[in-house]
Amino acid sequence: MNAIEPPATRREEKLAYERNKLHKRLLRQTGQAIADFGMIEAGDRVMVCLSGGKDSYALLDLLITLRNRAPVAFDLVAVNLDQKQPGFPAHVLPRYLESRGVPFHIENQDTYSIVTRVIPEGRTMCSLCSRLRRGILYRVADELGATKIALGHHRDDILETFFLNMFFGGKLKAMPPKLVSDDGRHIVIRPLAYAREEDLAGFAQWREFPIIPCNLCGSQENLKRREIKQLLRDWERRFPGRVENAFAALGRLTPSHLMDRERFDFAGLRATGEPMPDGDIAFDADPSLDSPPVLPPESPRQL
Repeated sequence: MNAIEPPATRREEKLAYERNKLHKRLLRQTGQAIADFGMIEAGDRVMVCLSGGKDSYALLDLLITLRNRAPVAFDLVAVNLDQKQPGFPAHVLPRYLESRGVPFHIENQDTYSIVTRVIPEGRTMCSLCSRLRRGILYRVADELGATKIALGHHRDDILETFFLNMFFGGKLKAMPPKLVSDDGRHIVIRPLAYAREEDLAGFAQWREFPIIPCNLCGSQENLKRREIKQLLRDWERRFPGRVENAFAALGRLTPSHLMDRERFDFAGLRATGEPMPDGDIAFDADPSLDSPPVLPPESPRQL
């Protein structure tokens, strides 16, 4: 007669199953984003910007796995900018990266003193800090011969930025999954564009990443972004699928049904007698509104 399996064993098996599902989902979403937007090509040297937060740790971890499985060869180099914040544990990241066998570079720049000197006490420091950090990382990318700069922004970051720009800036603008830097010399990629923050948090907890909190700006979270984050959480709780549809909408733009005169020639629009695919059918009831939420399309391509 077989012994009854102990409850503890069943819990462990269930946990292992859920973690395996999470890992596969994140790998699939990351690989999908890379393929959909052509983020990484053969021979690339990808500079992974590692802040010490959960998202950048997850990005590096997932890219290491994908690199080992990918049909194209590319290199990774991790870069951390030590901004000389008081109490920053400078030993944590080098120790972790050495344990993973990843080439890395620690850039030491005292941006902390600049930001605290320029920004009045009580005001958010994120904007200036980001600009300083971006310029330094571009320079480091040149010095390391990096062809791509990978950042750890995820789906929720992209959506929050979209609603921030719409509600507070009057623009339909988000974080693109891939862009060229202002100076035209660097390609910035966001391989976690399809990944949910909730999944990344669970992944970080499972992997036990040595998280380093940002004492400069992490303790003074942008109030507007926090408001948008709470709005999205409330939507997700009250109206399941709404957030997914909002994210899917970012990839389904119809310029002829917006109001940007630079993106669509409204003044030059004339009746031609030929059917228009984007004509007044937009005023008809949209059957998709009664359908289940739509996720980003799966592509048959693999990294």
